[in-house]
Amino acid sequence: MLNIVTVCGNGIGSSLMLKMKIEEICNENGIDANVESCDFNSAKGRPCDLIVTVAELAEQFDSNQKVAVTRSYINKKKIKEDVLETIKSLNS
Repeated sequence: MLNIVTVCGNGIGSSLMLKMKIEEICNENGIDANVESCDFNSAKGRPCDLIVTVAELAEQFDSNQKVAVTRSYINKKKIKEDVLETIKSLNS
């Protein structure tokens, strides 16, 4: 099972919307994943297989953390285009 963390600045609205979209994408593609949403500061210390966030926050994570950048917190098509291949590669 993959552990995926979705991240926004405050960990309330945007990351929760992204979490729901990532869960849908994983379910549609038969990928077993535990997806959590949180704020940027909490995510920096959280162990996980993948962090999904926007470019502005992605560049602030440590190089040892696997980060996928998405262009949108809510547009499922863009999210899928941006992160599905990364999720699939981690799942194999």
